[in-house]
Amino acid sequence: MTEAANITQEEKRLAEARERQAHWRKWGPYLSDRQWGTVREDYSPDGSAWDYFTHEQSRSRAYRWGEDGIAGISDNHQRLCFALAFWNGEDGILKERLFGLTGNEGNHGEDVKEYYFYLDSTPTHSYMKCLYKYPHQAFPYDRLVAENGQRSRKEPEFELLDTGIFDDDRYFDIFVEYAKNSPDDILIQVSIINRGAEARKLHLLPTLWFRNTWSWNGIKDKPFVKVSHTETKFSVIEASHPTLGERWLYCQDSPKLLFTENETNNQLLFGVSNASRYVKDGINNYIVHNRKSAVNPDNIGTKVAAHYLLTVDAGETKVIHLRLSDSPNSSQPLGDEFEVIFKTRQQEADEFYQRIAPKSLSEDERNVQRQAFAGMLWSKQFYHYVVEEWLNGDRATPPPPEERKRSRNCEWFHLYNDDILSMPDKWEYPWFAAWDLAFHTIPLAMVDPDFAKKQLDLLTREWYMHPNGQIPAYEWKFSDVNPPVHAWAAWRVYQIEEKMYGRADKRFLERVFQKLLLNFTWWVNRKDVEGKNVFQGGFLGLDNIGVFDRSAELPTGGHIEQSDGTSWMGMYCLNMLAIAIELAKTNSAYEDIASKFFEHFLYIADAMNHIGDPDGSLWDETDGFYYDVLHLPDDKNLKLKIRSMVGLIPLFAVETLEPETLNKLPGFKKRLEWFINNRPDLKENVACMETPGIGARRLLAIVYRSKLKCILKRLLDETEFFGDYGIRALSKYHAQNPYIFNANGCEFRVDYEPAESSSNLFGGNSNWRGPVWFPVNYLITEALHKFYSYLGDDFKIECPTGSGQEMTLREVAIALSRNVVNIFLKDSCGNRPVYGKIDKLQTDPNWRDAILFYEYFHGDNGTGLGASHQTGWTGLVAELIQQCGEDRSRNIASS
Repeated sequence: MTEAANITQEEKRLAEARERQAHWRKWGPYLSDRQWGTVREDYSPDGSAWDYFTHEQSRSRAYRWGEDGIAGISDNHQRLCFALAFWNGEDGILKERLFGLTGNEGNHGEDVKEYYFYLDSTPTHSYMKCLYKYPHQAFPYDRLVAENGQRSRKEPEFELLDTGIFDDDRYFDIFVEYAKNSPDDILIQVSIINRGAEARKLHLLPTLWFRNTWSWNGIKDKPFVKVSHTETKFSVIEASHPTLGERWLYCQDSPKLLFTENETNNQLLFGVSNASRYVKDGINNYIVHNRKSAVNPDNIGTKVAAHYLLTVDAGETKVIHLRLSDSPNSSQPLGDEFEVIFKTRQQEADEFYQRIAPKSLSEDERNVQRQAFAGMLWSKQFYHYVVEEWLNGDRATPPPPEERKRSRNCEWFHLYNDDILSMPDKWEYPWFAAWDLAFHTIPLAMVDPDFAKKQLDLLTREWYMHPNGQIPAYEWKFSDVNPPVHAWAAWRVYQIEEKMYGRADKRFLERVFQKLLLNFTWWVNRKDVEGKNVFQGGFLGLDNIGVFDRSAELPTGGHIEQSDGTSWMGMYCLNMLAIAIELAKTNSAYEDIASKFFEHFLYIADAMNHIGDPDGSLWDETDGFYYDVLHLPDDKNLKLKIRSMVGLIPLFAVETLEPETLNKLPGFKKRLEWFINNRPDLKENVACMETPGIGARRLLAIVYRSKLKCILKRLLDETEFFGDYGIRALSKYHAQNPYIFNANGCEFRVDYEPAESSSNLFGGNSNWRGPVWFPVNYLITEALHKFYSYLGDDFKIECPTGSGQEMTLREVAIALSRNVVNIFLKDSCGNRPVYGKIDKLQTDPNWRDAILFYEYFHGDNGTGLGASHQTGWTGLVAELIQQCGEDRSRNIASS
């Protein structure tokens, strides 16, 4: 990827953006898929965000902090927004936004009840494509709510396909594509295909509007949209904003233009007078209820829709062209040039991804990888949240309830978010999550390392990071603690950019490293209760994996000394050590800080394996596994013997030190050798760090030979963790042997649950009690590769356990990667495990090659579960496909 002669047009655009020659990322898919039901829009006294601002209200109530829409775009500060709305003539409301259940309505938490697919995008969004499937019949809003409300936690969710609304192909496929002619000149193509057997009418309403920024603080310089002029072949809408400037939307065939204001319908919702005669739901009322007075006859406002009434015959495709531009002077904005630009951008997108993907990938692998990248890039969102203003209220509106000042996030008054961020899922999780985002940066770095670096940089900036050094976790509670994976992500992004693009951005590495020193210190000061180098941290992103809610007060009193918390900190030390060593190559001052992290790691590794008396050790010699330890108020210790991901995370703390690197760092090497010679007590408790005959390569790891073999025996056991589609979060052992704990007359238990959880902890929409999760599977494969780099071909392990088939750790890592990747690939019968028994998704040619990237996956059969569009960390599949392809290429070359 580093040859200048082969640079693609998309890479040239990325270079122009990096060098600030052209702002190619100014416009992108930055609308949320759901703004209602979020913490930002919640001004209730009790913090019930899902109930305070509902889907029912969203069409009539102006948002304060952001906007949502279907297949939409906005500028990078979300001043001007564009999205698609539809009406099939049957629905009770205009389809302006995606529908789903809140956490209180769903039997497994919040869940979007629509079918849409992100099919393609380049990093600069010079070309984008998505697909929305819209039924001919009335959308079954009430039935979806009622049926899911009746179902228990042990039953599956009732999905839109289950209603039969797509039977006999009675729906429209609506493809939305964007192509940039320049950073501020965006061509839009909407293709509507009637998949049914009869002609159907469709109201198509491309909508342009300004985010309401004037109602909250009394801003007088209000933006507007108005008719610019109308010609036979097209009409033109002018949009003017005090800071964005002027834009023009060209609409093919001169449709009727419907103008209103992006203002709350207070009369409808609250029984008080409206600020404007024309309100947010005016276009809905005009189309659905035929209220002609609901739109402004003067053709001006802050929201406008171009109304196309289309009759689409069976199997027919209707295409509409639009263009959002900074130029008012084009005489043929939708002429022959339009088609040429689109074809050119599509071709350039193909060239960019062909350059990235290994030649050995199959067409199916290429399809899955490209859609994974598309999902990552479409899941960018403008995220705006100024906590101080949210707590205190706006000047022009009534003050929030007094409870607000003592409520959620009140200690994060410094936090000021006004950025484009990578979201886990723009419908179910339309807010950043710190540890999710760290994993997002891995596939993002493959296509846009500058954006990936920006994400990591932002979370460590002073308007995000707390003054005490804590990184904000996620919107529902910034003070929760996520695993400290940002140093790992920064190091990996640095390595990926160097490998794929030949650029070593040490300035980025150093900037992030300096801020992470503060975060590391916060961990040491706040999460090591007794100063023993054993860490807590609460649920640490693993939600319901334990017998207790680890973030809440324990029914027994005391605290939990966490195997995963301590291991994450061991990994954090080694990541910081690797970064410090890299920086020390050009600045010897970093040798001292490298020594600090080397020493700290040794103390953590020692504590991990030898805490106090035998019952207090996190390692269990009899079981050959790591467990959490419950430290009771009377100083007694009790191992919580749950075989879970908690006991596998110690594998992640591993790093090798090459002899040539050590020789370049005499100060660090001297300190390292002093520890080896003078602290044999610590050396014995970590991996052997020096092996004759291989140039004194050093291995730092919490887990080494004997313990490694014990853990891998369980990891690769098909009756425990090793599944056909990846490593389960909980051992299948607990299917027949549930872990039961009794306290204060109550029974607490953990069972193996390969699909959705029966527990309502953390909203009930996340399950670590058996399913396969991509982030930890990815880290396991990475750890195995690192162990292999030290142990080599001589160290082999049975895989699967009991099979008699021995593999090197590299072979095990590749096998595991392939298992996880196979979730999405067609099997020998042409089915994708991710879609389970959903026949429409498995066999229908208009569905089967469009990929949904779920939050997690059934531990036994690979079916997708949880958030259906969480490309987020599941987007790691793009990098795993890359690894499998590169391994295949190596094998071909060697043979």
